Amino acid sequence: MSNAPAPRAFEIRHVQLGRAFFAAIAAVMITFSPDHSAELGLSVFSGYAIATGLVLLLGAWLAYPAGHRGLPILLGILNAAAGMIAGIPPLRGTTMFFALVISWALIVGLIEGIAGWRALRRAERTSAARAEARDAIWTGGLGVVLGLALLFVPAQYALNYYIEEAGRDFTLTGITIAVGLFGFYVAFVAVNLGIAAFSPRREPVETPAPVEDHRA
Repeated sequence: MSNAPAPRAFEIRHVQLGRAFFAAIAAVMITFSPDHSAELGLSVFSGYAIATGLVLLLGAWLAYPAGHRGLPILLGILNAAAGMIAGIPPLRGTTMFFALVISWALIVGLIEGIAGWRALRRAERTSAARAEARDAIWTGGLGVVLGLALLFVPAQYALNYYIEEAGRDFTLTGITIAVGLFGFYVAFVAVNLGIAAFSPRREPVETPAPVEDHRA
């Protein structure tokens, strides 16, 4: 008789799917919005971070076994806290967007990436835990890349240019670039975690115990 644990109604792939879903919504909102202001960027970021935090916190209890809930709880709290700060209307501005999103991306990205790297070293070669660890490394790495990229965007940058086809002047600003980078980030997160959620996971096969022959 197998001693394997009963399957859970909610699995880690469901947490990944939830994160991918909200990342995709954020990516669509930024991509199809003509307004890439700090207010719009922080509004989208606030909803995305809070939703992601709730998914992680719920997933910690529904999908993760006891003893493995620390990381999703920590990530959930950090995401939800960043989202709530971004949701304070008087604080919304260019300085707030750069300071908050850079801090969030680097802190959350490093925590998830390092945790994934440590889990990868401990995981079995053919276990689902190894695949989950690789997904955490990729997602955490994307966050670190976003934070580093935003550090190189001048907040007060402004470039005026003219498009003959449109017959008008346009201005490319630092916040426009920054919000666009965040849009690219959530799009990549949606694709990465979406693929991870639908990818088959190979669980280790349990070898049955040998049956003793009691015949004389």
